[in-house]
Amino acid sequence: QVQLVESGGGLVQAGGSLRLSCAASGRTSSFVTMGWFRQAPGKEREFVAAITRTYGNTYYPDSVKGRFTISRDTAENTVSLQMSSLKPEDTAVYYCAAAFQFSSSAVVLGRAGFYKYWGQGTQVTVSS
Repeated sequence: QVQLVESGGGLVQAGGSLRLSCAASGRTSSFVTMGWFRQAPGKEREFVAAITRTYGNTYYPDSVKGRFTISRDTAENTVSLQMSSLKPEDTAVYYCAAAFQFSSSAVVLGRAGFYKYWGQGTQVTVSS
């Protein structure tokens, strides 16, 4: 069985920073790609970042590029998302996801269906 557990969410003022972490357990050696998504109330789940497990290639949408940084620690089976210059529109529940597939296409990596396992989510609220 696979489990992904997010932590690090909270309330922060606009312009501030937060670091989210995702701890993976189970068949972690089979993970090829890890990602972060977010979902705000009334909106669709949105791709935030992805990283390949072996080479650490990273992918971001334009909405967070330059502000968010994804990283992984393969020894600890964790993936982190460092978020800076946060904006009120970054407010959402943030989800960690894992896939057993590889892709170098940001379009493919941005699809929720590419990922097989999901965490329960952690709330991030950015006040103005």
